[in-house]
Amino acid sequence: MTYSDDIAYADPERRLRRLLRRLPSRMQAITRWLRKPASRWARLPAGILLIIGGCLAILPVFGLWMFPLGLMLLADDIPPLRRSRDRALDWLERRRPHWFAAAGRLRWAEKPGDAARG
Repeated sequence: MTYSDDIAYADPERRLRRLLRRLPSRMQAITRWLRKPASRWARLPAGILLIIGGCLAILPVFGLWMFPLGLMLLADDIPPLRRSRDRALDWLERRRPHWFAAAGRLRWAEKPGDAARG
């Protein structure tokens, strides 16, 4: 286990914040507001509606992306979902580590085609 793995394991919230930084700025603001503890009254219905929208993915407006997003929102309030979210983030981080990299800080070996340098 590397040092970065220790940090991610010690603070899953930090890893989630890094992933959310990849969203467009407007979506980041909405997500930050929904994840605040005071926004629980809005987070629960939003999560449920996103899950329902994900189940209706056959319709043109809805999509499968809504289902995991709804589960992520509900995970802030439901501990079993939080553990599942952390396991899913572990899996995702192993397969797409560049998604969790700090903005603008790709090392040489992480850039496509530059693996021979690192």
